[in-house]
Amino acid sequence: MSGTEDSVCTVDTGAPVPGRTGAALSGVAVALGCVLFLGAFAWGALVYRPYTVPTASMAPTIGTGDRVLAERIDGEQVRRGDVVVFHQAAWGDLPMVKRVVAVGGDTVACCTDGRLTVNGTALDEPYLAPAQAASVTGIPTTTVPDDGLFLLGDARAGSLDSTTHLQSAGGAVPRSSVVARVDAVVWPVDGVLARPAAFAALPGGVSEPGPLRPLLTAAVLGTVLVLGGAAYGPLARRVARRRKGAAAPKDTGEPVGTG
Repeated sequence: MSGTEDSVCTVDTGAPVPGRTGAALSGVAVALGCVLFLGAFAWGALVYRPYTVPTASMAPTIGTGDRVLAERIDGEQVRRGDVVVFHQAAWGDLPMVKRVVAVGGDTVACCTDGRLTVNGTALDEPYLAPAQAASVTGIPTTTVPDDGLFLLGDARAGSLDSTTHLQSAGGAVPRSSVVARVDAVVWPVDGVLARPAAFAALPGGVSEPGPLRPLLTAAVLGTVLVLGGAAYGPLARRVARRRKGAAAPKDTGEPVGTG
């Protein structure tokens, strides 16, 4: 009876079991990976909002049909050079995407030596298409109202922007109309938008990039940890089988005596 019980308790499946330490570490890796991966997506959903840009008014920076990720921000966080998503009833019923070239109190004009000027400083605008003029019709010297933003499309020849609304508040929109700041073009994959160096030299500087890169890093690291932790068990069993096979005595082919 006792022999039967012993045989049940010690059934050998033939499958080597990974060490307890390795198994524990693999479990920790999977758990940590899940936290990083899911946390990155949850944080990203709170911070970012996707948009599809329907027109070419921001070309070549953003083309027709491009998908962008825009960081949800308050209008007070906007700086010169930012590409923002805003809603202004006088401009249309849908969210629009334009670049901020001047803020409240700035004086903007075009053109001096073919370049846009802000507070008398002529700007280099590398985001414009080659040989494209800073303005097609010119911009008379305009002072941006306090708490206002002067917005232009990167495709100056085909953008309905502040230059077409100069008779209304000098073409500016209130900061409160901004709902997000474009951080990256995700389809096609063009990456994080650069902060123009020309605006960095002006008082107030440029904005810092959003947390997209840390979020992507966390998601990738989480994926690696989950896959690595999940793969530990099968790999450990395979290695154990090979070691067990290598340690087993070899058959010499000689008969064994019965004594």
